[in-house]
Amino acid sequence: MSEPLPGLPAGPPPPRPADAAVAVPFRRAGNTVEVFWLKRSSQVSFAPGFHAFPGGRVDAADGAVPVEGVFGMDAALRVCAARELFEEAGVLVAEGSPPSADGLRQARRELLEGKVSFGELLSRWRLSVRAQDFHDAGRWITPSFMPRRFDARLFLVAMPGASQAEAWPGEVAEGGWVRPADALLRWEQGTALLHPPNLFAMQTLAGFTSVADAAARMSLPPHSPNFTATRIEFQRGIRVFPLETVTLPPATHTNAYVLGNGEMLVVDPGSPEVRQYARLLALVSGLRAEGLRPKAVLLTHHHSDHIGGAKAVKERLNVPVWCHRRTAERLPFEVERVLEDGEIIHIAGGRPMRLRVLHTPGHTRGHLCLVDEATRAAIVGDMVAGTGTVMIDPPEGDMTDYLAQLQRLKDLPVGTLYPSHGPVMPDGVAKLAEYLHHREFRERLVLGAIGPAGAAIQEIVPKAYGDTPEGMHPVAERSALAILIKLSREGKVKRKDERYFLS
Repeated sequence: MSEPLPGLPAGPPPPRPADAAVAVPFRRAGNTVEVFWLKRSSQVSFAPGFHAFPGGRVDAADGAVPVEGVFGMDAALRVCAARELFEEAGVLVAEGSPPSADGLRQARRELLEGKVSFGELLSRWRLSVRAQDFHDAGRWITPSFMPRRFDARLFLVAMPGASQAEAWPGEVAEGGWVRPADALLRWEQGTALLHPPNLFAMQTLAGFTSVADAAARMSLPPHSPNFTATRIEFQRGIRVFPLETVTLPPATHTNAYVLGNGEMLVVDPGSPEVRQYARLLALVSGLRAEGLRPKAVLLTHHHSDHIGGAKAVKERLNVPVWCHRRTAERLPFEVERVLEDGEIIHIAGGRPMRLRVLHTPGHTRGHLCLVDEATRAAIVGDMVAGTGTVMIDPPEGDMTDYLAQLQRLKDLPVGTLYPSHGPVMPDGVAKLAEYLHHREFRERLVLGAIGPAGAAIQEIVPKAYGDTPEGMHPVAERSALAILIKLSREGKVKRKDERYFLS
């Protein structure tokens, strides 16, 4: 991403949340419980690579299935939870006599292949869904900054005695039974990413005493006004806090990060709007009340959607600003510490963090990334974007440098990528490889658009960026220029009288 160019279309409004249901299957295990969780495939559109419970959006057909004890949406939500539990874990929770294990597997295949509906399967075996088997365990609405949103209800579901839970490849990469305490340890270590509803469920179930108690406590999560989480900590010590900013569409937010388990590092408080950075300051204040303390404001680079609230946050928290020297030269306020490539930032307290500073020029000359040495999680600024694209805008932007730094991050290798715009990317190496492949592909298109007669950049863009909406062609033109400068250095093209020719 980058600062917006004049005349670009505005980013889209937040999508409307879709009704959804989540089943939290559990079974007794001595003095505690185990829950069945899944790791989402990297191919799914929502929360790829995250660990979660079986769940999904309510289908129109779910409302046609009767449920003993409830009606309307309350019934449709329970049917959805029952269906998703069967589709994703192979567990059928219904009253009656289900078929054999082989019969259930065959029916599951038919359901997943769209050959039969869930209601038809229940009718085939004279089974019924009962409200009492699905215990209300809370409601969560996806925050407005996410590209896909759900109004999800959670249900605690006891594992039927003879059932066997089994994850099949497809939308699910893997699955299995886990003690909540062990799941939380993996979250601490950064090897299992959890969205707030699933994190809170694990934290609650770690102290399981009864279904009624667990369901009641899961229904009252902290820091969730109007059912929406204000604390998002996908792994221990890395909190993402999106702020509304004027940025390159289709993005509408810039992710600020609050790092640390004792000391706190605030990264990229990008909005100049008081009501936006006041929300960030409220988060920091709440953490302060829990014993954490702010250490510094760190800026990945100088673009306005990354520094808009930096001076105000610095002054309110009475902390220094840190950034690279090339960024400090572009800022309208004082910088107390200049960071260099390779140095280590120590964040003390709780689980201490060691963050390696990487100078990653390309998007800007002073761009920085931070890599947590324990988990390999990387705060990557505008090196990649979960929403939209990264613009390399000469002369500040340099495509040669940018590609070299993408390769450097891939070779480290990094783990989860935390970008400045859009959702988190759990498989960092795969995402970086995708970026490198795409840039190579785009470079070939630019070369192909020049042709033997040469071409001006205004002629190159429609051919090389045919998949880009016309309203975004001014951005494409800047990126095309960055590619042409790189190709000129490499001796592959030459420029004459505003036209480019193959060498």
